[in-house]
Amino acid sequence: MPLSPPAVAPRHQTKQEFVYRTLRSALLSCELKPGERLVIDDLARRLGVSIIPVREALQMLQAEGLVVNVPHVGAAVAQISRESIVDVFSVLEGLEVVATRLVAQQRSPSAVHTLARLVKMMDEAASTGRFEEWADLNTRFHHAISAATGLPLLQEMTDRTLGLWDRIRRHFFNGVLSHRVAAAQEEHREILAALKARDLPKLEAEVQNHNRRALEAYMTYLGRF
Repeated sequence: MPLSPPAVAPRHQTKQEFVYRTLRSALLSCELKPGERLVIDDLARRLGVSIIPVREALQMLQAEGLVVNVPHVGAAVAQISRESIVDVFSVLEGLEVVATRLVAQQRSPSAVHTLARLVKMMDEAASTGRFEEWADLNTRFHHAISAATGLPLLQEMTDRTLGLWDRIRRHFFNGVLSHRVAAAQEEHREILAALKARDLPKLEAEVQNHNRRALEAYMTYLGRF
């Protein structure tokens, strides 16, 4: 069956860009699952292109750590390891400590309003058990923090890290995230309150707590196996 293209794609893109974006989207959404073999001829047929842009896209995705080359097997979707989860949360924590501090210092009413609106929407989704909707809003909340800084490089790095986090949360949704919604939502409210109060020490502590408790939940889950 054909792979789903990204929700938003450039109007003008080369075949290589199309294949890269489509495969990357499928990897991050777990449409292509960790450990799944990636057969170039099969992917080319599913995407309606020749094997050349597929091979080039796989090389780019391998450089990002989303694809691995398995001896005697070929290309495969990278597994989600303990180390990769620690890597994502460690980087995300650093980025968000900086981003939230900048947002608080800039004192932008529109940024605070956007974050408050998202927290309210997340509260409503969580209270009615719409956990997948909550997870999507959660991603929007963290994107909104980096977007509010107005710094393109920070946004780019955060977007890439959140993409990797999105893959983790989708893969472990039933085992981890669905059980952490209430605690995570309380943490979001604490972050928002500290940001509104421009209490920078508390804000940094709350961001660190949010990321470290999430990481702990994943590590505890993986420790059962």
